[in-house]
Amino acid sequence: VIFTQGNFQATENPLDVVIQGRGFFQVRRPSGELAFTRAGNFHLDRDGNIVTADGDPLEPNITIPPEAQSVTIAQDGTVSYFLPGQTAAQLGGQIQLANFTNPAGLNSIGRNLFVPTDASGEPTLGNPGGQEGLGTLQQGYVEASNVSVVEEFINLILSQRAYEANSKVVKAADEMYQQVNQ
Repeated sequence: VIFTQGNFQATENPLDVVIQGRGFFQVRRPSGELAFTRAGNFHLDRDGNIVTADGDPLEPNITIPPEAQSVTIAQDGTVSYFLPGQTAAQLGGQIQLANFTNPAGLNSIGRNLFVPTDASGEPTLGNPGGQEGLGTLQQGYVEASNVSVVEEFINLILSQRAYEANSKVVKAADEMYQQVNQ
């Protein structure tokens, strides 16, 4: 698995966040273990916690009151919101990112979640855009696939045609050898 910066798609959800650069969001699995993901399509659960599409809470836990009118996520991961009748923003917390020495060594457990292995190394935690070399966050976007289905389908057809041509050459050579042997 190679983690590269993909295409970004704008969304209407203010809790959708994309990582521009290196890093993974930390989420707490129901089993209690930490998992890591680049999927930033978050929402609020019934208690106001920021959670993934599967309901796994972001780590460290950030809670937004249900009466909050707007939520802002800064490039450095600072989450703030406005309450009715107040002019000053309230601080909800800060999203932290994790980085690995070898992200390709992470073990995929499905649903866009990864766990560390000996090959990946232990996570290094830090704030987005900080001195740890982690990427920054951009609110209102999600990371889309960086694979073009049409381009890959064309490559598959080209490979199939090349295989068929090579197969015909081998068959013709085999027939020629049979005639020579007779």
